[in-house]
Amino acid sequence: MTRLPETYGLYLRLYRRPLGPRLFSVLYALKAPYFRTVRPQVRAMAPHRAEVEVRLRWGVRNHIGTLHAIAAVNGLEAAMGLLAEATCPSDKRWIPVGMTVRYVAKATTDLLCVAETSEADWEQAEVPVRVTAVRRDGVTAVEGVITIRVSERRKGSG
Repeated sequence: MTRLPETYGLYLRLYRRPLGPRLFSVLYALKAPYFRTVRPQVRAMAPHRAEVEVRLRWGVRNHIGTLHAIAAVNGLEAAMGLLAEATCPSDKRWIPVGMTVRYVAKATTDLLCVAETSEADWEQAEVPVRVTAVRRDGVTAVEGVITIRVSERRKGSG
């Protein structure tokens, strides 16, 4: 039996419990402290797909009252990290190496940040993770690709 990655295993243990998704979201933001700036709310985590909500609130608004573009990208990166944790084999490690995003509409509401891959994407050393940030009305505000490099885990590294 293949061992589940630690973060994904914790998600599976918590998500069905009362307050479990909220607790997991807080723990995830603590593991990667910069994510706390957008207070990501984890909505889904599974191999090849993850969803994070970033709420439009005062701390992430820009000068025109919309969700700041970099806050949206921070949510996309949080979703990508969850996908990578759930998908990457336990004998491998991953690290982001590039990002290309387009801001296609104003982020006038909370955003659902979604990261997706296919099984075939993981057959290469650099995995393109497709990301979108979608407003409550279904309009995509940000879209792009975050590329992650997958390599062998060094012996003795956790």
